[in-house]
Amino acid sequence: MTEDVVKRLGYLTLGTRLKRLGERLQSQTQVLLEGAAIDLPASYFPFLAALDRLGPLRVGELTEAIGVSQPAVTRVLEKLADEGLVRSRQHADDRRVRTVALSRSGRQLVSRARRAAWPVIAAAVADACEGSAGSLLGQLTALEEALEATPLTVRARRLRAQGRANALP
Repeated sequence: MTEDVVKRLGYLTLGTRLKRLGERLQSQTQVLLEGAAIDLPASYFPFLAALDRLGPLRVGELTEAIGVSQPAVTRVLEKLADEGLVRSRQHADDRRVRTVALSRSGRQLVSRARRAAWPVIAAAVADACEGSAGSLLGQLTALEEALEATPLTVRARRLRAQGRANALP
């Protein structure tokens, strides 16, 4: 069997490892959604859930709520609008500002997903996390907060100054 280089390199390839894990979670979540007769990409559900939870949002607010780029939000919103799941409205004061909300179909889909798919997806992911040392969600939160407080560039500069930036596992 070929060595898993990404796993072996540890912190050096953590971003790649997290992306790989995210892709695996997305594809397995997709299977669960399809099993619940929900034919929509798993990657769209954070958008639908945010609009359901927070109500109508400006595109910038939705970008902030989900934590992805504005162009990515715009692309997904266009696809959701094509599916009839969201509706947008331009502000009368500033035509550049759009507010997006779930349509009736979007609310119905979220309601169905909340009953038929989301609980089992959450339980399955929690089950997969069982046996991990400590809380995975807590560890991810701590990592996100640490990177927000001190970006990798600042950390790398500090480690170079300390002579500790050149060691690979």
